[in-house]
Parts: sequence; C-alpha cells; structure tokens
Amino acid sequence: MIDQGIERRSAAVTEMPEELRHDVRLLGKLLGQVIAEQGGEDLLADVERLRKAVIAARRGEVSADEVTAMVAEWEVDRAVQIARAFTCYFHLANLAEEHYRIRTLRERDTEGGVQRESLAHAVHELGAERVAELVERLELHPVLTAHPTEARRRAVVTAIQRISGQLTEYNAPGRGASERAESRRRLLEEIDLLWRTAHLRPSKLDPLDEVRTAMAAFDETLFRVVPQIYRSLDVALAEGSGTRPPLARPFIRYGSWIGGDRDGNPNVTAKVTREAVQIQAEHVLSALETATTRIGRTLTATAQFAPASPELKAAIAATEDAHPELVSELATRSPREPHRQWLLFVAARIAATRRRDLDLAYLSPDDLLADLRLAQNSLAGSAGRQAYGELQHLVWQVETFGFHLAELEVRQHSQVHAAALEEVRAGGELSERTEEVLATIRVIGWIQERFGVRACSRYVVSFTRDSSDVAAVYELARHALGTRAPVLDVVPLFESGQDLANSPRVLSGMLEIPQVQERLATTGRRMEIMLGYSDSAKELGPAAATLRLYEAQEQLTAWAAEHDVRLRMFHGRGGALGRGGGPANRAVLAQAPGSVAGSFKVTEQGEVIFARYGHTAIARRHMEQVANAVLLASSPTVGARTAAAADRFRALAEQVATASEQAYRSLTEAAGFPEWFALVSPLEELGSLRLGSRPARRGLGAPRSLDDLRAIPWVFAWAQTRVNLPGWYGLGTGLASVASLDELRAAYREWPLFNALLDNAEMSLAKTDRSIAEHYLELGGRADFTEQVLAEYDRTRSLVLQVTGHTRLLENRKVLSRAVQLRDPYVDALSHLQLRALRALRTGTFTDHERDRLSTLLLLSVNGVAAGLQNTG
Repeated sequence: MIDQGIERRSAAVTEMPEELRHDVRLLGKLLGQVIAEQGGEDLLADVERLRKAVIAARRGEVSADEVTAMVAEWEVDRAVQIARAFTCYFHLANLAEEHYRIRTLRERDTEGGVQRESLAHAVHELGAERVAELVERLELHPVLTAHPTEARRRAVVTAIQRISGQLTEYNAPGRGASERAESRRRLLEEIDLLWRTAHLRPSKLDPLDEVRTAMAAFDETLFRVVPQIYRSLDVALAEGSGTRPPLARPFIRYGSWIGGDRDGNPNVTAKVTREAVQIQAEHVLSALETATTRIGRTLTATAQFAPASPELKAAIAATEDAHPELVSELATRSPREPHRQWLLFVAARIAATRRRDLDLAYLSPDDLLADLRLAQNSLAGSAGRQAYGELQHLVWQVETFGFHLAELEVRQHSQVHAAALEEVRAGGELSERTEEVLATIRVIGWIQERFGVRACSRYVVSFTRDSSDVAAVYELARHALGTRAPVLDVVPLFESGQDLANSPRVLSGMLEIPQVQERLATTGRRMEIMLGYSDSAKELGPAAATLRLYEAQEQLTAWAAEHDVRLRMFHGRGGALGRGGGPANRAVLAQAPGSVAGSFKVTEQGEVIFARYGHTAIARRHMEQVANAVLLASSPTVGARTAAAADRFRALAEQVATASEQAYRSLTEAAGFPEWFALVSPLEELGSLRLGSRPARRGLGAPRSLDDLRAIPWVFAWAQTRVNLPGWYGLGTGLASVASLDELRAAYREWPLFNALLDNAEMSLAKTDRSIAEHYLELGGRADFTEQVLAEYDRTRSLVLQVTGHTRLLENRKVLSRAVQLRDPYVDALSHLQLRALRALRTGTFTDHERDRLSTLLLLSVNGVAAGLQNTG
C-alpha cells in the first residue's frame, strides 16, 4: 500500500505539465518569501519541517506518531501560523490549476476543430436541423443558492482574484524584463496582502451580504458569458452568424434562492426579499446601461452609409417632442449618426429606470427590447454586421436577465404553512411567524407589479407530503391579498425516500386544486416539481438515494405522460458528491429517459458558484457542457439506449439499492452514532466558521439523530475527517450483494446512471485517506463504529476497482488524480494540526483564552482542508 502511494505521487509529479509546475513553484516561492518576511526564517523552517515530514510519512519513512509529536511541540500560536501558511498555499495552488485549465481550454479550442461536449459537438452529433428543433424548447435554469458551503471570506476571494490578474500579467507573452520584474513585484505585494488578510469571518453573514456576494459572479462573469454561449450555438447551426438574424434563441434563465429561501433561516424576512430583488435590479440595470452606452458610442456609422429606417426616424422625431433637451444634446454630439443617437437615448432611459425617474423610465424589459429591435431592424437593411453583432449580444442579455437579473424563488417548510393556515382559519390574533408568511406573499405581489411575473412567481414548499401542502399556499395568498393575490407556481419539494415514492399521488391531488388548474391552462400545462438530493442521500445513503431518485423520475415521467402535463424536474443537487454533486453534464445524461425533455433546472451552491462561474472561460465551458448534455439527453436515440439499459439492469439496481441502504442504516441509525459522529469530527465547531446566514443545525444542543443535522454540515464534517463517508458508504455492500461481477461491469459500461454512480464514488474514495481517518475515528471511543466504517471503506474501494477495471482510483482521470495525489500530503499537514486542536478540545481543561486559540487553530485548519480538497458541503 505504501509503495503504491510512493509510485502514485512520483508519477503525479512527473506528469505535472511544465506550465503548471512553473506557476506552482513561482507562487510557492513568493509565499515562502512573505512568510519569512512576516514570521521570520524560523517560521518558514517549521513549515518546511512539517511539509517534509508528511511527505516522508506518505513514503513510509516517518510514522504518523512522529508527525503528531512534532505538531504537539509547537505553541498553539505557532501552530496557527503554520495552518495559515498551508491554507494560503492551497489558495495559490488552486489558482495555478485554474490558470492551467483556462490555458488548456483555449488550446483545445482550435480553428476548425470541434471540442468535445460543446454546443458545436451536439450539432455535429445530432445534426443542425435536429438541434434547431430541440433549441425551440431548450432551457437551462441554474438557481444560485445561499446554502453555506463557501468557506472562504469574500475578502480572501477578491485577494485571490487580484493575484490571478497579476499572474496573467506575469505570464503574458512578449513582455520585457522590466515589465516582468514589475509584475513579480505586484504578485509579491498581493500575496503579502493575502497572508495579512484574516481568513476567518469576524461576524456572521446576513442574507443581504449573501446577495451581494452572488452579484460578484454576475458582474464579473455571467453577464458577459451568456451572449458568448448563444453565439457559439448560432455559429454551429449555420454559416453567417453576425450578418443574419440569429438562429439561436436565448435558452438560459438564472434563478436565485438568495434572499428568498426562508426554510430554516429566520434571518430571511419579507423585507430582506424585497431588498434582495432591488439589489439584483440595480446590478442588471447598471450592466445594461453600461453595455448600451458602450455600443452606442462605438456605433458611428453615418446616415450616408447606414441610413435610418422610416420607423427609426419617426421614433427619433417623437422622442424629440417628448424630451427636446436630451435629444438635442445627443444630436449635437452625434450629428448624422441616427443609430448612435438612438442607442445613447436608450441608455439614458435605462439609467432613468434604475433611478426610478418615471418620466423617462422603461416600464418593462419588453419596451426596452422593442427599442433595441427598432435600431437592429433599421441597421439590418444596410449594415447587417452592426445589426447582428454586439447589438445582438445586448438583445440576448435583455432577453435573459430582464430588469430582475434572476428569478427570485421563495422557499418555506410545509409545517410553517400548516401552522399559519390554522391561525388564519381560527380568526384570532396572528402570531409573528404567521404575519411574516403573509408579508412574504405581499412582497411577491409587489415584486410582480414592479418587475413582472418572471421576477418572482415560484414558491417552493419543503417536505411536501400531500397536495394539501400546496393548496395551503394558495389559501394563504388569498388571505394576504384577496383578489389581488400574486401569480404563484407552487413547487412541491420531495426529499425523503417515502416522499419520493409518494410524489405521483401528491401530483394527482394537485390537479384537483383550482389555482393549479388555472396555471396549467395558462402555461400550456406546464408544472414544476423539485427533487431533493441532499436529504435523501443523508437518509438512504449515496447509492440507494441515487437509484431511488432515478426510479422516482421514471414514475413521474410516466405520470406526466398519462395526465398530459409538461413536467419539469428541478434538481436540488449540492456541490459535494455526498449531496448529489459531481460533473453536471454527466448528471444530465444519467437522468431517466423523457425526464429532461430539453429542460434542466438545478441548484448551484456555495463554493460551486465561484468554481463554475468565477472565470468567463470556465463558466462558458461548464454551460456548454451542460447544454450539450441536455440536447443529447433529449434525443430519442440516446433516450432509447438509456431506457434499454435501465430495463436490463433494473433488478440489479434494486438489489444494490436495498443492500446498500441496509448497510448505511445499520451504521447511521445505531444507538450512539450521532454522539460518536460529533466527537470524531469538527461538527460542533463548524457553526463558528460563520459560513452563511442560515443556522447549521435544526434545534439546539448535540444532535440526537441525523434528522437534527442539515445535509451540509453532515457532508462538510465528514470531508474534514478525510473519511468522506456520505459519498461512498454502503455502496460496497450493495455491489457485494450481486453475485455476477460481469453483470456489474456490464451495467457500468452500458448504463449512464450506474457509470456516474461508481465514478462519483471513486472520486470520493480518492479523496478519502484511510490512515488519517483512523486518527479521527479513534476520538469517539467506539471501536465497533471505527471497524464498521473502515471495513466498508475497504470493501467499497476493492469492488469499485473490480467493477471499473481500474488498477488504482481515478486511473482514467489523470488530471484529477494528479491534483489529488499532489495535494494529499499538504492536506495531511492541516489534518494533523486539526487533530491536535480537536483532541485537546475534546479532552482538556483550559482557560477561555486557551480555548479561543485552540478554536482558531481548528477553524483555520478546517478552512485549509476545504481549500485543499476543493469542497466543503
């Protein structure tokens, strides 16, 4: 085992591309310089001692006990500084890998070549005519959530972004020696600032902080990348993109729960929801104003070479009568440039919309689109490139984001509605919580009046058990606003195994609700439901949850066909593998046949938002991969192939699901398990990280059962212990229950769902470290639980390798395998530091100051391990 580990690490170092090796060494060297300057050469020497010791431990040259003794020698404050050093290193290593990934994406995007899993690849596979048909109903709907899985402070994120910019400058080709020297100086300056920045949040985030954090992804990436994606599809569909009306229609719709999700979060109020949508509107209107002004200023074509159409001339004349001073000023600045005048006038109207200047403001995005198309149609006659170039990008941006940016969705627990409805029907004085429910509905009405129904109409009901849970929301809406009740699409959320099984019955009951019937008639019989991955995985285990969710999707697809309903399934997937995470495009292809039907809606949570949308090139690649998968999954040929595989392996899947669930429950439902889990992991301390505004746990005190725990800290805490149990536990027993290894291998080859299940488990197993995990598990004082967990790990690892045919974990994923192997020793260093703090906090007696310093060490190590593993919850 040790020899294999040495070989794997040596191979990983050898395989590291030169560009990546260069950046990692450069950033590491500069960090070492900063550490020596700020903490002294002796601090850098201690960091190096630990670094070399954990590498030697991986080689079998040093024992874990020796590393433990070394870490115990340091004063707590010195250990804190060392934890900060390794955490900073991981932030810089992640940055270097991101830069390498971006370079690789650009190198693969060669002229004349078709990149795999792109929109052009979908056209190549399915044909332009077929894709053009599918595009008519294609919709991608990512929903940003505030679930607390981003361990980094915003100040740390922005510091890393500045370092990223300087690294780009440093590596830019053709730079002289003095320019490179200045870039290196600036890099050192920014790394110095990262070192000096507090990595732990000094105070808890409030919901509006979370809204503003998400807006950074919009400002820096999403607004720009959306038209690029549409353009790439338009180019793939036919020649002449940019000179003709586009064949690609806007198919991306963003949603947000940030500031709307109040399930378990008392900090999200009606006032917060109102302010959240206003913040969103400010950002999108500012972006549209800037883009329109930029295009208007550059559109200097004169009337001689691009004459205005009669319609545009009439519109300019009408505006001159209504706003003579403004139009006169624009005409003076842009003589004989009618299109420039018009777009600058449009920009002024967008600015007025943002300021709420009703004399000039647009009443709706449709009015703005009409003005943009007026200019576009005018240009199309004589200057097609101007009509369908940057101006078309602006049209696509308005069509995608409107004036609200992302549809704000409200979520609340069914029990809250039931209690509120009981009070309302009783007719007495209403409690504060019930008043808040009614106030939320009134705010939805206000949002629709100001920004349109698209801005906020979906109301998600957590723990939907019966159609009456949906009907309750409509009844409360009538009580809140009477005949002026807002347009609502109430979305049932099915989370537990039993709720998934009951979901068709609940939907049949919903068809009897008058408001649902009315919405079906209005929307062309569209209905949306939500499937919860996190809680089902926490309850059933990863393998059983994956297979039960697939089974539910099959049943729901059949139900929709029987009742002539166009059903969209909203996938509540977490970022981590233990909460339904993993590559999104592979998740799409693994869905039940007929369940995608051109539409895919999914939650994007925590660190996943910045991992996928932190850079334009990566965001574009991610969205193209998902769109490619949706198009392929919606193809009858792919659907038939998937259906045949599902039918063939249905009995095998049921056997795996049943056995894996039994194994999982035998651990998690055993007496004393919750208390043991709280001892062996930093579960109790995670709340001190202040990851978000939402409480980390239901209720107070130590968890008495898994029901007391939210899915995020459940997964996060297991990741910190290096066990990663939610990503694989029970799968080994499930696979062992099948007598034929050949059948398991056939299912892995032929069935996308089974393939994704095992590949995701393999990723989770690769991030598990058995030897480090043992040290954590021993803290609980339950040898039986420790033995049970490690035995299942050994069983799962062995059988996953046998079924996949791999000789080592991640054998077929060289880039990910290299990243994991290179990081492991440095994560080990942080784990040893965390174990020191955890042991002391669990067993020692301290002054308040000593406890505070140990807690700081623990939380810094948690932050660093999350950066090293590149996932939290």
